[in-house]
Amino acid sequence: PEQTPPAPSLRSSSFPPLRRRMANKLAKSLASMRSRIPTFLHPMATTYVFNRQVKFAGTAGLKIEKLEEDEAVMLMRNQPKVQNHIKGVHACAMALLAESATGAVFGMNVPDSAIPLIKSMTVEYVKVAKGDLRGVASLSQEQRDIIRNQPKGEVEIPLTVTDSEGNVPIKARMLWAWVPKSRL
Repeated sequence: PEQTPPAPSLRSSSFPPLRRRMANKLAKSLASMRSRIPTFLHPMATTYVFNRQVKFAGTAGLKIEKLEEDEAVMLMRNQPKVQNHIKGVHACAMALLAESATGAVFGMNVPDSAIPLIKSMTVEYVKVAKGDLRGVASLSQEQRDIIRNQPKGEVEIPLTVTDSEGNVPIKARMLWAWVPKSRL
């Protein structure tokens, strides 16, 4: 007899199955959460979880559009609580976006036996930001393998921040380190 195909699901089929080896409890928890809720709720739920842990990000109203082991995409709306004196996104808020996007993708890969630490951040303000900002941070497979397989180390995470007009208002360098929890 001919079998009928399974009914379409609202669940995400693009996220890796739970049996796949994931870096840590954060990645596993997000995968588990995503497997139980409709795809359209993934960004809202991921934002909620992140902002509960990173309080300043919640205060600034950061939104997560995507968070995977290889990439994080975050949005900062140009709203009064993050504005400067010329009604643009404040310099510190832009640095928060850069630090949060790089830290989120980094955090998805740090083993549970280690703790992630920002080692240095350099931000150059090159253009007045217009409107909302989007931060995109990514890790190559090679970087992810190093983070997962070495007990300690550091990695500079590539990042691009763009405004509503597609301009790059800041150039940022974020150097993240991980050390064994036993060292703290």
